[in-house]
Amino acid sequence: MSTCQTDAPTFRIWPPVALGVPLTLGATLTATVGDPVTIAHRVPQLSGAVLVLMFAMWNGWTLSVMAAHRTAILPGGATSVVLRSGPFRVSRNPLYLGLIALDAGLALLTPSVWALLFVPVGIAALRWGAIEPEERYLAAKFGAEYQAYQARVRRWL
Repeated sequence: MSTCQTDAPTFRIWPPVALGVPLTLGATLTATVGDPVTIAHRVPQLSGAVLVLMFAMWNGWTLSVMAAHRTAILPGGATSVVLRSGPFRVSRNPLYLGLIALDAGLALLTPSVWALLFVPVGIAALRWGAIEPEERYLAAKFGAEYQAYQARVRRWL
């Protein structure tokens, strides 16, 4: 009997789902029952637009570094190398950091106070569902090399 093993992390929750479900729940609450407080309309929309733009630039940079090193770009793909250049010099999870900026930006653009309040729920789900399994996978695959990287570079910033 053979077992099928893949060279990829086994996520509990796919990263976009971890952030997207709380965002959608928050926006739905805003649309159905309203927000618990009202915020000025222009400030959140401008801030949201800036965060979405930052997401596009940051994740574009991150994806270009990943592509240049020919490692998996989509979450759950096989990692071929421990990246240390570009945004990986300052964050072990630059794509997830960008997704969090997108999540907060979309909550502000909606605007939905509930969605904004649920951003930490999405971050907790992302950490539990994707980051922790991914870190176990990378530690098992790269051993001391990844552990040294973990010691030098923070998870977020």
